[in-house]
Amino acid sequence: MAVHSRILAWRIPWTEEPGGLQSKGSQRIGHNWPICFQGDGPPGGAMETSRRLSREQIFVLISAASINLGSMMCYSILGPFFPKEAEKKGASNTVIGTIFGCYALFDFLASLVFGKYLVHIGAKFMFVAGMFVSGAVTVLFGLLDQVPEGPVFIAMCFLLRITDAISFEAAITASSSIVAKAFPNNVATVLGSLETFSGLGLVLGPPLGGFLYQSFGYEVPFIFLGCIVLLMVPLNMCILPNYESDKGKHSFWKLITLPKVAFLSIVITSFSSCFGFLDPTLSLFVLEKFNLPAGYVGLVFLGLALSYAISSPLVGLLSDKMPHLRKWLLVFGNLTLAGCYMLLGPAPFLHIKSQLWLLVLILVINGISAGIGLIPTFPEILSCAHENGFEEGLSTLGLVSGLFGAMWSVGAFVGPTLGGFLYEKIGFEWAAALQGLWALTSGLAMGLFYLLEHLRRRRRSELQNILGTEEERTALLSDER
Repeated sequence: MAVHSRILAWRIPWTEEPGGLQSKGSQRIGHNWPICFQGDGPPGGAMETSRRLSREQIFVLISAASINLGSMMCYSILGPFFPKEAEKKGASNTVIGTIFGCYALFDFLASLVFGKYLVHIGAKFMFVAGMFVSGAVTVLFGLLDQVPEGPVFIAMCFLLRITDAISFEAAITASSSIVAKAFPNNVATVLGSLETFSGLGLVLGPPLGGFLYQSFGYEVPFIFLGCIVLLMVPLNMCILPNYESDKGKHSFWKLITLPKVAFLSIVITSFSSCFGFLDPTLSLFVLEKFNLPAGYVGLVFLGLALSYAISSPLVGLLSDKMPHLRKWLLVFGNLTLAGCYMLLGPAPFLHIKSQLWLLVLILVINGISAGIGLIPTFPEILSCAHENGFEEGLSTLGLVSGLFGAMWSVGAFVGPTLGGFLYEKIGFEWAAALQGLWALTSGLAMGLFYLLEHLRRRRRSELQNILGTEEERTALLSDER
């Protein structure tokens, strides 16, 4: 999810200073930039808006959709058949799990680096280069069956998986920043809509990979998808705008030490961990509990993926149209997610009988609650950064995109690792309940923070009103004398 995923109450004081943000071959990004939805204008003046997308915005959407769909299909294609092939090459179950897990670890490290140096490297170059390397690595993965079994095969698997994680994160970090730059007043709407393509990639990858594997063998699925991604590279080189920006003076450390951003980072990690928890545990639980044929297990996951993909655009639109609701959507999504994980097993203390229809229903609600709670986090972090003096431009967008990716990767590593361990020790029902407890804690903590923030702002406003009244009285007394 890829992502993945998404300014000051969506009011950005764009300036027209020389040397500011500009798109090569186009007008300056600012109040003259046409946007797709009616949004809030900048302070001090009304923003001229158009309901038609500009040419460059259309190109940005095509590029972002292509990387979301292509990268998620390449990421998910391994699931149905790679573990079986790796076993034939002498890899143990532990090693296979580590091959999958190292992706999240290096995704995390790459997020921090690429987010910090986005402006230095260039957003367009980072996007195109990341897509090219990701496509090439996917093709090379299809040639691993020609590699000698044992240590050589395992080493090549790690090398290609790590390279894929780094290239993928480069493209996604650049993509999120470019989208936020092109749609300054509708970031949540657009990023939420793009999550549809991420969901489609996750849904289509495994069945397509499984079909090609059964029909043509191990090499064809990787070579086919890798070539499709490589064919997208020249297209994106031609259509993707090249945004320039001055290098920022702020750091990741300053961003993540902001109290609100720290709490939002915990929320992102919680959501990612909840998704990752299901990877090594849910299929085993379904096979054991309901005795479903292996081919039907993948259909159980569709409820989660499709509901998330469908709900994300709607949540993004609501988040942009009503920014004041964003914080409460976030809290509500966390609390609902916690309830879903309590009912997945269900938790033994609830004394509810486990049934397949209930499991599928909970997964559907799980996907919707994930969209409700996750989509508003990106604009909330961006808003907080601007409120605390971070400049408006690609440098800050890169930091926010990198931070989001890094926190997501932490959860993607912890979720399956801890989930697999808890599944073996205490079973799926209790393991899912503990995962829900994490979501419950992060939701309550975020809600408490927003409540205290509201009270502080209310007191500050009352104090300013009192001071203003006293100043007026002093002025009146002076005039009378």
